[in-house]
Amino acid sequence: MTTDRGTVRSLDDPNIFVETPATIFDAVPPYPPRTEREAEFYHLRDGEMLLNLGPQHPSTHGVLRVVLKVDGERVTDLDPVLGYLHRGVEKICENGDWHQAISNCDPLEYVASMFSEAMPVLAAEKLLDLQVPRRAEYIRVLCWELNRIASHGLFMGWLALDLGGLTPLLYGFIERDTIVEMMAALTGQRMLFNYLRIGGVNRDLNHDFLSRLGDWMGKAAVELENEAKLLNENEIFVRRTKGMGTLDREAALRLCVTGPNLRAAGVPYDVRRAHPYSVYPELDFDIPTREEGDSYARYLLRIDEIRESIRIIDQCLHEMPDGPIMAKIPRLIRIPPGRAFISVESPRGQYSCYAMSDGSDQPFRLRLHDPSYFTLQAVGHLLPGNLIADSMAVMASLDPIMGGIDK
Repeated sequence: MTTDRGTVRSLDDPNIFVETPATIFDAVPPYPPRTEREAEFYHLRDGEMLLNLGPQHPSTHGVLRVVLKVDGERVTDLDPVLGYLHRGVEKICENGDWHQAISNCDPLEYVASMFSEAMPVLAAEKLLDLQVPRRAEYIRVLCWELNRIASHGLFMGWLALDLGGLTPLLYGFIERDTIVEMMAALTGQRMLFNYLRIGGVNRDLNHDFLSRLGDWMGKAAVELENEAKLLNENEIFVRRTKGMGTLDREAALRLCVTGPNLRAAGVPYDVRRAHPYSVYPELDFDIPTREEGDSYARYLLRIDEIRESIRIIDQCLHEMPDGPIMAKIPRLIRIPPGRAFISVESPRGQYSCYAMSDGSDQPFRLRLHDPSYFTLQAVGHLLPGNLIADSMAVMASLDPIMGGIDK
């Protein structure tokens, strides 16, 4: 395209098609409404205005962008805008073999990647009807529960940070750093572990890991209670979360919310009990629930879950058998044609995978059900009527992770 001055402009230049190109600061899209919902949301009545929150905002937990419609200081409606962390992970997995899919899925649940990397592993094992060695199953459960504690511990700090408190976040990172350093001694990674393998795990427990784990287990319960006391006895924290963002039982089920957010509304659904997998049926643990369904209940429930995870880890250490950590399978896996659906209980709820094989060494289809995506639906249900400042407390208490939402 040539301008009046004779200069050539690239067809990639958005100014050719849009007179005022949109940026992350523009709340109103630079195009006509595409749906009735969009037309309704971006039509402003007297006294209303649009407020763009994120994706650069530190309290949107990654790159979530939310357009708030406000009347004064109160939120009347909102529009979550997704796609700022998009990577096309599902399609990438279909262009590599089953082993490569493990590391491709790691970044989805980047705070607790041991759960997202389990998706292609468990799906392939189900398609192969593969028997995993019992020692490997115990090691998996041990690592899953450690990762759950690290995720919930950091959640407590995030929630406090979104309400203006910095100290609990530092405590949360101290606890998380202890666990991820422990996991690094076992897996070689602090964040994206790439530890699970089809048929078992990558390596056996070593002395460094067990030594760190023993030291941590000796003081884990005390450290948890100290960190919880810091928030439980803080009047500002309690008053800003109690009764805030209440999600009742019926709405939670209607919105397909799972995990701690569902159990905080009084529904005792946990995949580890409802659809048992691995060695969870052999372990003794409770499924904590709360009835209030507010932000404070969601916070307290995760503390209860950390206590149960410590119980599970203790049982794994005492009951773990000797033996191999990998089933005998060839390096190049060609899975017979078929379909499989598997689920695990991640720190954010039911994490599921629907996989299809066409007989080759690559997944024909790999579709992931991320609980954070459905949790985000609840934001539009909970925020209207609250103050702008309280939107942070509500969103943080739901604990969404954007990696799986924007996949």
